[in-house]
This record gives sequence, structure tokens and C-alpha cells, in this order.
Amino acid sequence: MDWPAPEEFVHGDPLPPPTAWERPGLVMFFNLECPGCVSRGIPFLKRLHSEFGERVNLLALHTSRGHRLLPRGDVEPTLVKFARDYARLPFPVALDLSGDLARSWETEGTPHWLAFAPGGELLRSVYGSQENAQMRLQYLLEEVVGNG
Repeated sequence: MDWPAPEEFVHGDPLPPPTAWERPGLVMFFNLECPGCVSRGIPFLKRLHSEFGERVNLLALHTSRGHRLLPRGDVEPTLVKFARDYARLPFPVALDLSGDLARSWETEGTPHWLAFAPGGELLRSVYGSQENAQMRLQYLLEEVVGNG
């Protein structure tokens, strides 16, 4: 399974691949230059963390796919500052500098969401950050986790 190496996690603790997950989870491929990612996707992921807490695995995966390919030295400091100081993200953030991970998962752009069952089965692949996409992901998590 294509997954970020431990050294690609730049904020929070490295998260193992979904095949090792004992709970469901959601991965958001995003880019800081994507307005929908920053204004809707990240806040939605934070809200899911508030609602579901440790009952789900959450990962924000910064990708260059569909965006400028920049060197790590240009991306990582800004991403770390964003995650730590601005957005104060309570979940891990990893880098997909080349965009290869996003390509391997056949993402359509950013934000793109992958929802996994415990054990790694891909339950859903959703592109976009509008209300319809968020509702579909919310309902899916409620179904696989429960809303209590």
C-alpha cells in the first residue's frame, strides 16, 4: 500500500498505513494553495476530530499533485507553521512532495478524501470540499463509527 514514510510526517506522530488500522479513518489530500482545502477542508477535518476523537484515524496529506512542485525546504517550514501555529491541527500531517502518492490513489485534485475501514479497505473516494462531499463523509463515519 502506498503510504508516506515516517520521515514524511511533519506534524504529529506518524500514522501507520490503513492496513494496520484498528479503527476507521479519513485521509485528506490537500495543498496550502488550495482555497477550498484551507477554508473548508481543514476546518471540516478539525470538526470531525472534535466529534469522533480517537475513534477515527485522521491524516492531512499535503500533495503537489495539481499544484506547483516545490522543494521540501520551501514547503515544509510553511506547512509546519500552518499546522502547529495557525490551524493548530490535532492530527498528523504528512508530505507528498512529488505528488506520487496522490497519483497512486487516483485523486482528482485537492481536496480529495479517502475513507478507510479498519484493516485498510477503501470505503469511499470523494473529491471536493463543498457541503455535499462533507455530508457524504460525515454520514459514512457516523455509520462505521457510530455517533455516540
